[in-house]
Amino acid sequence: MTVAKAELHRARILVVGDVMLDRYWYGAVDRISPEAPVPVVRVTREEERIGAAANVAFNLVTLGAQSSLLTVVGDDEASHKLEALLAHTGIQTHFGRDAQLKTTVKLRVIGRQQQLLRLDFENTPKTEVLASQTATFVELLPSHQAVLFSDYGKGGLAHISDMIEGARVAGTPILVDPKGSDYSRYHGATLITPNRAELQQVVGTWHDESDLQTKAHNLRESLGLQAVLLTRSEEGMTLFDADGQISVSAQAREVFDVTGAGDTVIATMAALVAAGMSLREALPLANRAGGLVVGKFGTATVSYEELFA
Repeated sequence: MTVAKAELHRARILVVGDVMLDRYWYGAVDRISPEAPVPVVRVTREEERIGAAANVAFNLVTLGAQSSLLTVVGDDEASHKLEALLAHTGIQTHFGRDAQLKTTVKLRVIGRQQQLLRLDFENTPKTEVLASQTATFVELLPSHQAVLFSDYGKGGLAHISDMIEGARVAGTPILVDPKGSDYSRYHGATLITPNRAELQQVVGTWHDESDLQTKAHNLRESLGLQAVLLTRSEEGMTLFDADGQISVSAQAREVFDVTGAGDTVIATMAALVAAGMSLREALPLANRAGGLVVGKFGTATVSYEELFA
């Protein structure tokens, strides 16, 4: 099943969540440090990319949909860099600034084609900024056909329950990329998209497929969700909904980098649902998008042409 490019372009998705700046330092590793048993990386190239919820929004516009991004950042060098990177994407940004906040930065040091080290810089936003974010959400909601919450557990979604309730009352589909061990805050969402490790944190381990089905359906019913989409790496994906479950197998290809694959999957689901597809119709296309993106390095995206090739 396909969706016309024009239909997709009319779809507007509101992305709410934690943004990050992904920094990559690439270098040559020729020796071990005399000070400690660690490699010395002579940095030869630096790269910066938009990450987390900003990458989700970027996935949406790359696919051909329209996207607004609502988030809280610091008033620091990293936030201004993020703003500059987003300025050329076509994403409508709504940044709440908190002077006490450190905009999240993930710095990865890459040597000999592999990640040697990752450094994270972050803290949690203040409540006043988050309250103003909820007011902005109420203003933006009516002009969007779907809402996507990208939860990276950095504190930017403290008021997610109120926002989900607002979107539910408006009849707008709500998709959530969840985090943590308490999913009660996602009550009433349309779809949540945990991976295996994330789902296990909430429902415990499962012994076989039938045990998994029972646990996934119990979770779906207790949270009042339409569906749970479990992403399973090499095992593909399974969608659990009121009609049972449907699985799609992974698209066999060389896996180069799984960074950001979950962002691509949920962005594709949101774009197609906003364009009028059902969750079941969107599932194989989201699976294909995830398969395409793991063949690229770093947080990457998929175009309309690639998806429907």
